[in-house]
Amino acid sequence: MIAFILGIVLFIAFLVYSFVFKDMSKTLKTISRVLACVILLIFLAISCVSYVPTGYTGIVTTFGKVHDVTLDAGINFHAPWDKVITMDNREQRVPFTMQAFSSDIQEVSISGSVNLNIDKSTAMNLYREVGTNYLNILVMPRISEEVKSVISKYTAEGLIVNRNNLSIEMADLLKTALAKQGINILSVAVEDVDFSDAFTNAVEAKQVATQEKQKAQTEQERMTMEEEAASKRAIIIANAEAEKAKIAAQADLEVVKIQAEAALYAGEKEAEMNKRISEALTDELIKYYWIKQWNGKLPTVSTDNAMSIINLSDIEPN
Repeated sequence: MIAFILGIVLFIAFLVYSFVFKDMSKTLKTISRVLACVILLIFLAISCVSYVPTGYTGIVTTFGKVHDVTLDAGINFHAPWDKVITMDNREQRVPFTMQAFSSDIQEVSISGSVNLNIDKSTAMNLYREVGTNYLNILVMPRISEEVKSVISKYTAEGLIVNRNNLSIEMADLLKTALAKQGINILSVAVEDVDFSDAFTNAVEAKQVATQEKQKAQTEQERMTMEEEAASKRAIIIANAEAEKAKIAAQADLEVVKIQAEAALYAGEKEAEMNKRISEALTDELIKYYWIKQWNGKLPTVSTDNAMSIINLSDIEPN
């Protein structure tokens, strides 16, 4: 539009010049008028063309009025009196650092970033309502509000435990809050959550106490397990000894039983043998063995009278 206005100014200047100076030749006046027309056409053509860089959206305005259309990246044609304003529609990273309070009134220092871009199809509405400085006017206050809102839902310890959920909740709230203005929230990253020194020291002391408690519980459980294991081993050993004694007793009983059966069998055999020997002995056989064992001497026999001794060897056989 500036080129269009400048072209008109130059056109008028050359036109006035050709009429004011009457002592100019007719040819020079004609050249001046033609030159004025050429300049006007050149600046008019320039003012009808706009270049929108890659990654940007063109917003068309006419004397401050915003048109309900947007221009894509590249060369665009429009009325010479229109003005084209470019807005960045690429992904943008918006860092933030702020102080907030948890639900248990602990001061929290939180830092992170929000990745966003603007909707190209509704960029003219964002420009009409907010302008090109929408990050400072709209986005940053909304980030501060929603981040503090999320932090206030958790206790200080809850923020540590649920840190991964903070980014998701903040992103959901920001998407809902900024969608109407044509701002797309792509992601939220919570990069650091810090607490006061007093709270940090208290948390560390609690963690140490918890670890000591867990250590004591683990040691107690270990001792209990060892005692139970020793008790079980003692029971197993006692059962083994009892079983061993039982087996030994049964073995001894079996041995006694076998020995008794063997003695009984031997006795039966001996009785059987004696019976057979007894049955086999005859008077002639007995006499034969007696004669075979005799040494040729008759035994000496004593009577009731101690003084009477009969020597059978002195008796002559008949």
